[in-house]
Amino acid sequence: MLEIKIGTRGSPLALAQTEIIKREILSSWPDLTIKVIPIKTSGDKNMSPFLKNNNNKGMFTFEIENALLNHEIDFAVHSLKDLPVKINPDLPVIAYSRRGNPFDALIGIEGVIGSSSLRRRLQLEKLFPDSKIIPVRGNINTRINKLDSGEFSITGLVLACAGLERLGLENRITKIFNEDEIMPAPGQGILACQGRKNENYFYLDTLHNKISGFCAMAERSFSCALNAGCNVPVGAYAKIVDDRLILKGLYIDEDNKKFYRGEISGNFNQAEELGKILAKEIFIS
Repeated sequence: MLEIKIGTRGSPLALAQTEIIKREILSSWPDLTIKVIPIKTSGDKNMSPFLKNNNNKGMFTFEIENALLNHEIDFAVHSLKDLPVKINPDLPVIAYSRRGNPFDALIGIEGVIGSSSLRRRLQLEKLFPDSKIIPVRGNINTRINKLDSGEFSITGLVLACAGLERLGLENRITKIFNEDEIMPAPGQGILACQGRKNENYFYLDTLHNKISGFCAMAERSFSCALNAGCNVPVGAYAKIVDDRLILKGLYIDEDNKKFYRGEISGNFNQAEELGKILAKEIFIS
């Protein structure tokens, strides 16, 4: 009997997301044995770089990728938005999940709103000019506990809808923001399976979602063309309508708070090229 070892972060959300992938695999391949291997990453050990600077590429993936290279796991499950746009070519994304809710949500009310993401905070400052927007880190449950306890006088939090729903916390949502209010992170809501180049991952064939894959390529291509890392204020959202891919992108100049927005559409087979074109166009228009 074939045993598959899946690597992931050890947070409650990462484990819940990996269980989604595990269930999907077993629904098609019930004879497989699947073991989930939690891996503590640099980002889990030390959150402070997120509040100090933008030099944090790969903080949630480095140790996991090493486990892949050392054959300690067979493949890894990531939130796609945590995966750097430039990854080791020997460790490609081998499957994309069906996309969950790609948007961000408010828990609580306006007033003092906490968020871990610079992308969110800058958009929130523009959306709610009378509110105070502060950085708040920790996993989802930790942040919600800070809200409920009144720590830092927080009255609201902005978190990814997909994460809340995957943890069964959707009942806490008071508002969902569309992409014109708060542009989501590239790849938000999509789970990425990362494996080793040229290995046979037949058991992921039925899990892979082609629509998610094309949307991911467009959004991440846009981000890559802007040389954006995990904490650079870039957002992107793609959808496919009647075989046409529609991509919206946002880049925020943090220093002068200038917002660069754009939209492009084209054949979904040109997803990667559309992302590159849009990245160039938003600074010209």
